[in-house]
Amino acid sequence: MVKGLYTAYTGMINQQNRLDVITNNLANSATTGYKKEGTTSQTFKDVLAYKIKDSSEYNISRPLGTMSMGVKIGENYTDYGQGAFRVTDNDLDLALDGDGFFAISFTGKNGETSVKYTRDGSFTMNKDGYLVTKDGDFVLNQNGAMNSNANSRIQLDPNAEVKIDASGNIYQNNQFVAQIGVADFPDYNYIEKYGENLYQLAQGGTIQESTAFVNQGILETSNVNVVSEMVEMIEISRAYESNQKLIQTIDGTLDTAVNQLGKV
Repeated sequence: MVKGLYTAYTGMINQQNRLDVITNNLANSATTGYKKEGTTSQTFKDVLAYKIKDSSEYNISRPLGTMSMGVKIGENYTDYGQGAFRVTDNDLDLALDGDGFFAISFTGKNGETSVKYTRDGSFTMNKDGYLVTKDGDFVLNQNGAMNSNANSRIQLDPNAEVKIDASGNIYQNNQFVAQIGVADFPDYNYIEKYGENLYQLAQGGTIQESTAFVNQGILETSNVNVVSEMVEMIEISRAYESNQKLIQTIDGTLDTAVNQLGKV
């Protein structure tokens, strides 16, 4: 076995994984409230050191050949950093300043309803006066957000002006109507991307009150820096080409060893 071939191969696979994540970030750079993703990887020596200290496999014979001789692709992660604000002057456009997520009553294709979370505050009002997302899912009030109650919806008067303060309290005709449901999580490792710019709570995760301020007439843009993502894409392309050239070089060396040295 020529180990250099496998090392270069794992390098190319790792760069392809990085490229997939970056292209997804760039595709969502204009998506309201989108949080960019990143990748991790481990070298051979890091994995070997971990295996040596892993007491869970004590006295279990593990040949070194079961480990990759190159780069090991790690887990992807999400950067929950604050995005920039964009003023829209739309009364139903909301942005969170701080840690937290809007709670949404999401109905899947199978008709099952569950609570999801999002940073996208581009809300609207349906014909019945309910506050909904642009996809038609109901926005929950604070009780629904904290108790994961998908039926705690917010109904407004379509003919009255809507005013929302920094705590998410909604007023119409100088009367309190409801409070926007905003929840946070003590450990973000327990939330996962669901799709459609939504997040869901994983098993074992807990909810806590958010300290974020609600801004009316403003939307939070994605936290993707297009320039840095493009620079990293160029870096990935060059690293991929380097691994490709390494494979070509080793292939040429093997060709010489097999087809020419044997003739001498």
